[in-house]
Amino acid sequence: MEKLSDALLIIDLQKGVCLENGTIDHFAELIALVNERINRYRKQEKPIIFIQHCDEDLLENSEAWEIVAELDRRPDDLTLQKTHANSFYHTELQELLQHLKIQSLELCGAQTQYCMDATIKFAHGSGYSLSMARQASTTYDNEFLSAKDTISFYESIWDKRFLTFIH
Repeated sequence: MEKLSDALLIIDLQKGVCLENGTIDHFAELIALVNERINRYRKQEKPIIFIQHCDEDLLENSEAWEIVAELDRRPDDLTLQKTHANSFYHTELQELLQHLKIQSLELCGAQTQYCMDATIKFAHGSGYSLSMARQASTTYDNEFLSAKDTISFYESIWDKRFLTFIH
């Protein structure tokens, strides 16, 4: 049986993040990958935690705020709201992880250079052991780099400094 982290953290895979400005980079492949990871965590009865960003563009309970329908999300999955790129900032994530005795996290989600990067670096600095599948984060093209190059750039920064890639 595959050794998984203590919990799977899925960040900001929401309609307004992934589908608002055209479809985010490698969306279909990412959803397939995340659903495959969810399935593995379910089989081992490990926590799956969805993080939803809330702000003026992602108003709570709006369609844009909703988790994308393509994900295998179930009522017993945990969900937390955030208002900052860092999933720990002014949220109950740290308390939840402590309560569940979580010491290691596998992360996936959007956007690579914002919420993923901030959460990865904060979690690492807080002592969590982190892992991630390659291409398990996504973003859009920006004025400096394509989405593909942005993801590669951040994966090279995270690799062996902040997390371990599992495949």
